[in-house]
Amino acid sequence: MFEYNYKLLAHFNKMANELMNNRIKNISEEEWNNKFTGYYKSVHELCSHIYISDFNWLKRYMSLREFKTLDIKIFESDYNFTEVIFANINEYVTLRTELDNIIIYFINEIAEKDLEKIVKYKNSKGLGFEKRMDGLLIHLFNHETHHRAMISLYLEMMGKANDYNNVLPFVYKNNMK
Repeated sequence: MFEYNYKLLAHFNKMANELMNNRIKNISEEEWNNKFTGYYKSVHELCSHIYISDFNWLKRYMSLREFKTLDIKIFESDYNFTEVIFANINEYVTLRTELDNIIIYFINEIAEKDLEKIVKYKNSKGLGFEKRMDGLLIHLFNHETHHRAMISLYLEMMGKANDYNNVLPFVYKNNMK
């Protein structure tokens, strides 16, 4: 069950991001930075937040044990959760695709026994926490879905197609394809 659930979420996450990014690639830089009334004011800000959050969660997971997938140069960087990164849409899409692939490889590297382990980390305010890995992985995927929905709303407000957040196509009768 472990393999199915987390791999399902990882593959859905990657595909939903690809579908969303295909829509984002077709908006102008002005629309990418268009200001809305949400906490994150633009598609650009939301994409930065999702990327930085995933990036920082992957770095936190490194405290469990050594993961070959996460032992790469990209994780030498540090990002603050409120930063707005990416010079343009193309840079975002390239780095998002790379990070989604890392998430897939990471999920494939996790052992079932890792899920019960405790991840010790500090949040962006420096407060320490200890939480189980299985719940934190669910949080990673749920967080992305939440913010993709916000991007969907912003795209809808701009009159852009945005139906990309459906998990049903990824639920199989048998094992993952």
